[in-house]
Amino acid sequence: MRSLVSQNPKLRVTTDVTSSLGYALQVMRAPVIIPLLQLAMLLCSLMSIMLFIERVYMALIIICVKLLGKKRYTKYKLENMREDLEFNKSYPMVLVQIPMYNEKEVYRLSIGAACALSWPSDCLIIQVLDDSTNQVLREMLELECKKWIQNGVNVKYETRNNRNGYKAGALKEGLDKQYVKDCEFVVIFDADFQPDEDFLWRTIPYMLENPELGLVQASWKFVNADECLMTRLQEMSLDYHFSVEQEVGSSTCSFFGFNAGVWRIQAIKEAGGWKDRTTVEDMDLAVRASLKGWKFIFVGDVGVKNELPSTFKAYRFQQHRWSCGPANLFRKMTKEILLCERVSIWKRLHLIYAFFFVRKIVAHWVTFFFYCIIIPASVLVPELHLTKPIAIYIPATITILNAVCTPRSLHLVVFWILFENVMSLHRTKAAIIGLLEANRVNEWVVTEKLGNTMKQKNAKKSRFRIGEKFHFLELIMGGLLLHCAIYDLMNGKDHFFIYLFLQSGAFFIMGFGYVGTFVPT
Repeated sequence: MRSLVSQNPKLRVTTDVTSSLGYALQVMRAPVIIPLLQLAMLLCSLMSIMLFIERVYMALIIICVKLLGKKRYTKYKLENMREDLEFNKSYPMVLVQIPMYNEKEVYRLSIGAACALSWPSDCLIIQVLDDSTNQVLREMLELECKKWIQNGVNVKYETRNNRNGYKAGALKEGLDKQYVKDCEFVVIFDADFQPDEDFLWRTIPYMLENPELGLVQASWKFVNADECLMTRLQEMSLDYHFSVEQEVGSSTCSFFGFNAGVWRIQAIKEAGGWKDRTTVEDMDLAVRASLKGWKFIFVGDVGVKNELPSTFKAYRFQQHRWSCGPANLFRKMTKEILLCERVSIWKRLHLIYAFFFVRKIVAHWVTFFFYCIIIPASVLVPELHLTKPIAIYIPATITILNAVCTPRSLHLVVFWILFENVMSLHRTKAAIIGLLEANRVNEWVVTEKLGNTMKQKNAKKSRFRIGEKFHFLELIMGGLLLHCAIYDLMNGKDHFFIYLFLQSGAFFIMGFGYVGTFVPT
């Protein structure tokens, strides 16, 4: 170490600032490390180009759809279909399922919204699937269901003595009930979903018009997007998911993941029903139904109100499930997708390459490894030379394409980049766990909902444990990036220190827990 410092005056200055950084430089410039870093940079550059091509491709599809004014669902004459349905009085039986697990804050909202749906009462069944472990809460839910039964709504309150299969297990057992055999369609709403009264009138007619449709998908609207900065940033990512990814999937190969909508029960049965082999049972079902030849349609004009996780703890658990589950499903279904002859080769390639590999794995990996590993390493190791297209132009284009979907939050785009880079740490880890089927691969933690809790005027901040308040992975990454920023400020030429200081600050802010809201007692 001393000989290295004596040979390099610049390094001597840096080690005067911090000896740990000098040791890091020595390690990073080891003969074995440099080729590995160069290989990693090459792989990250390749993944960046893959993600860039995918985003540009989807942007071109959306531009064509917008210019031509022909989204897939607009070819249907919804008003005419509704009029025919009302004239013939041939209403299909519809089942609405609401799976719940200790949803104290939101159960009244979701049950009330489902029971207020406009549809002939003799053709509508509301099924509340309650897996709650709190006996008092179970009694409260049962009383709520009885209240709506007294108002003339056909509500079925179903409980289980176990949580086998988690949400998938509850939905599967719900479909096995005797009174469901006459139902033709099933609508699935999470515990915090609040559909508009005319939701069924704006979705069911598509199913009746086209018997090949297995799923009619709606968009999401967020009731708490303005609650804090973290929810605003989540809105930006999810707006892109629905307005671009879902629309492109619907407009090209009729496939996308399931979020909220109407299923044809026959499609569910032909696909093999609900399975609990991953933490993304809805995506699993959608892929299997698609491979059976069922078509999907995305109706972006129909939105279902729901709640974004507003605590960092809840959001981390949600993102672990949403990142680990798709990677694990990719591992389990790649062979099945490749060998499926019922659908076109284009659809199979779309599933494997675009839907799973690029969006569910590459997107996480390139964000973390490139922005949090390669860029800092290039500051310390001159042999890692990043060209402007890879370091600036491609990331900027990807960011702009994402941000334009939420115009009201364009001024927050810098915060969104920093926030997504921090979250990529957890998403990358979760994706690796899913691919390797390692520990926590089937971890299921229900996303905490607050409902109207945060609207209480005299709410107090809850006490917290050190392990819940401080997040050590973020703090470690923040420290590493800060070291690199200091070195680049004193010795660098590419001004990466501006980004590194900002990104290290984002890691520290989230590491110390100063993000999101605090749950009241």
